[in-house]
Amino acid sequence: MEWKLVIVALAGLFGLYLVGSVLLRPLRFLIRLAAWALVGAVLLAAINALFGQYGFHIAINPATILTAGLLQLPGVVLLVLLNCFFIG
Repeated sequence: MEWKLVIVALAGLFGLYLVGSVLLRPLRFLIRLAAWALVGAVLLAAINALFGQYGFHIAINPATILTAGLLQLPGVVLLVLLNCFFIG
């Protein structure tokens, strides 16, 4: 095998490593964001299921899902308080 081919192959593997490491960090953040959004949707669905019989409802949309997902329980409490103050 020629040395030029070995050097080109090693350079290609190094370039693939650099591209992979650069793209992995945003992908990891997006996966965490999706998991947080899923948790937020579950929390909002639980609140709506528990208190829906009393006429209490929080809209499930991307803003409320991310608020409940990123802030967890304090975010749900915040949404409940905002709903009480603004809706009535």
